[in-house]
Amino acid sequence: MQRVLRRSPSIAEATESAEDIAKAKAKRRRITLIAVPIVLVMVICVFLYWFFFVRGYESTDDAYTDGRAIPIAAKVAGYVKVLAIDDNQAVKAGDLLLEIDPADFQLALANAEATVNQAKAQLESASLDLQVEQTSTGSNLSSAEAARDQARANLDRALADEGRQQAVNPLATTLQLTDQITTVALVQRMQLKDTEAKLRTARLAPQNIAIAASKVRQLEAQVQAAVSQLDQARLNLGYTQIHAPQAGHVTQRNVERGSYVQVGQSLAIIVADEVWITANYKENQLSHMRRNQPVSIRVDAYPDLRLSGHVDSEQFGSGSRFSAFPAENATGNYVKIVQRFPVKIVIDKGLDPQRPLPLGASVEPEVDIR
Repeated sequence: MQRVLRRSPSIAEATESAEDIAKAKAKRRRITLIAVPIVLVMVICVFLYWFFFVRGYESTDDAYTDGRAIPIAAKVAGYVKVLAIDDNQAVKAGDLLLEIDPADFQLALANAEATVNQAKAQLESASLDLQVEQTSTGSNLSSAEAARDQARANLDRALADEGRQQAVNPLATTLQLTDQITTVALVQRMQLKDTEAKLRTARLAPQNIAIAASKVRQLEAQVQAAVSQLDQARLNLGYTQIHAPQAGHVTQRNVERGSYVQVGQSLAIIVADEVWITANYKENQLSHMRRNQPVSIRVDAYPDLRLSGHVDSEQFGSGSRFSAFPAENATGNYVKIVQRFPVKIVIDKGLDPQRPLPLGASVEPEVDIR
């Protein structure tokens, strides 16, 4: 076997290698001496930036614009005669949005007015009858009593004449005169019965007055019902014109001219001009958050737009608490989940009228909690 001999380095080579090692160590020391201050300066800068610019702020990207969306629905059914709005159109409070054909409702209003007039005429007639009944009650009763007394007196006289006639000798009188006196007594008895019957009828005057008064009250109720129907007819006619409840923009218009709309059918949505921010902050970000703290807001849709506002209020419950199916962690293996709470932020200034913020736009609010 051939032995391989390793050549020992010469003194010059060893010296050169030692010098290289020393230069490398010196270079590393210089780099370390330079890098350490730079790193320290960077750490100090980061700390100062956090202390002065980050420590006193709480921000989140789970935030969006919010506002009032007012659904517009029909209160009466019919065909759309006038359509005065278009998609995404700006409207003012009270502007006409659309009109339903009012012909049927105008006819119903005329019928209701005629019903009211008829009911009022019947009430007036019944009221006059009641007044006549009340006025004639006393005189009729007095007349009936006087007639009854007169009939009694006539009967008494007739009976007296009949008694005297019967006491006379039949030879001294005639049969015709006797029959005549008897007939007069019979007629007076019948007359007395008639006056007593009229007197009983006259004594029923309070009941007759009560009946007349009851009829008046019944007709008054009919007049009130007719007036209510008239008011409803006027309301229905007014409902044919639908106006904007407040200023905003028309959204989700789903009606056309000539289409038939039902009662309660959604026709459009008015998005009000008032817009605020709903920011969902983590629960550990709310420790120092208070009402009226200033907020700076960046809008993703408009990077050059800078808004400012303030914290208005915090929802009394997490978003998951008010969901249809809240989370249930009552199990053997409990997992703590950081909750988020909606915070309402009111925009104070910075909005551009030429660039209105749509609902649901993503924003990044930053609350100054110092």
